[in-house]
Amino acid sequence: MGPLRRALTRLDRTGVEPVAWKPPPAPRETSGPAADFDTVERWPLPGSTGPEDVAVDSEGRVVSGTDDGAIWRFDGPGSVTRIADTGGRPLGIEVLADGRYLMCDADRGLLRVDDSGRVDVLTDTAAGSPLLLCNNAAVDSAGVVYFTDSSARFRLAEHRLDAIEHSGTGRLIRFDPATGDTDVLLTGLQFGNGVGLAADESYVLVAETAGYAIRRVDLRGPTAGTATTWVDNLPGFPDNIASQTDGGIFWVALYSPRLSVLDRLAPYPALRIVAANLPDRLAPQPILRGRVLGFDGDGTVVHDLRGDRDSYAPVTGVREANGWLYLGSLSSDAVARMPVPKAAHLPTAGTDV
Repeated sequence: MGPLRRALTRLDRTGVEPVAWKPPPAPRETSGPAADFDTVERWPLPGSTGPEDVAVDSEGRVVSGTDDGAIWRFDGPGSVTRIADTGGRPLGIEVLADGRYLMCDADRGLLRVDDSGRVDVLTDTAAGSPLLLCNNAAVDSAGVVYFTDSSARFRLAEHRLDAIEHSGTGRLIRFDPATGDTDVLLTGLQFGNGVGLAADESYVLVAETAGYAIRRVDLRGPTAGTATTWVDNLPGFPDNIASQTDGGIFWVALYSPRLSVLDRLAPYPALRIVAANLPDRLAPQPILRGRVLGFDGDGTVVHDLRGDRDSYAPVTGVREANGWLYLGSLSSDAVARMPVPKAAHLPTAGTDV
């Protein structure tokens, strides 16, 4: 450790221990319609904000959780009911086969919630260590849950510090409700986030938000347990992933475009200590511009949906159901929906954004 970093470490108020890394050059962007999220149908939440993820049950009802711990169910536009309170911060949500809801609560762990308001903690530990930031999940046909614990270093309120530190402490975890057992499938994730299952359940995807990548873990056959990079060098920070649809699409929410200042600081740990200690008004901030990518099973982009700076944003959750894309946002006061594009929707190639 050089003298500058030692001096900065003594002044640090955050506890960050940055790891030097070299991001890949940001991909050359292309221009495209910036109207996809500008005219979405918004379903307001009464007095709550931050419906980070969305799920749709067998009756077409939309369910989400907000930053005050509330779980909300929309029976349709303008018809919303507060059905439960987790006592924490709900993030990812899935509908279970019996109609109850699986919640990833950043504060309390993996939860099960029903319409009566009952909240049960399924697990708040994995492999002997506590869940510090339970984030997103997918559930297979047998009820087995695959979920992320984004960081072993920082809680949700400090999530930007995890990206600045880049120490890779996120985990992909499997939970079997029949036994109550958990096992860790993948470690070293740069803020492990969204989780999506292949339609045939042969593999699971997990987003690395701070690594601009999506990893794949095989679940069957001779390669079971093998992790590979499915997509890398994304143009933004991948957030939640929706499991593969019948049409073969994985929908991925991008929280924000990449921030060039973070990429430039990546090789310099001492400067990132400075960045971590900046007041919020001076710290690098995400660009609130909605974007969702749709990938086929080979990891090829077949949909690229965008909004401008005044659009519904940031988009952190996405779910396809009944001809609609339902959208969630970490900081909005509404969930939103838009029609599923009828055909591949890609921007015009050849023009830099």
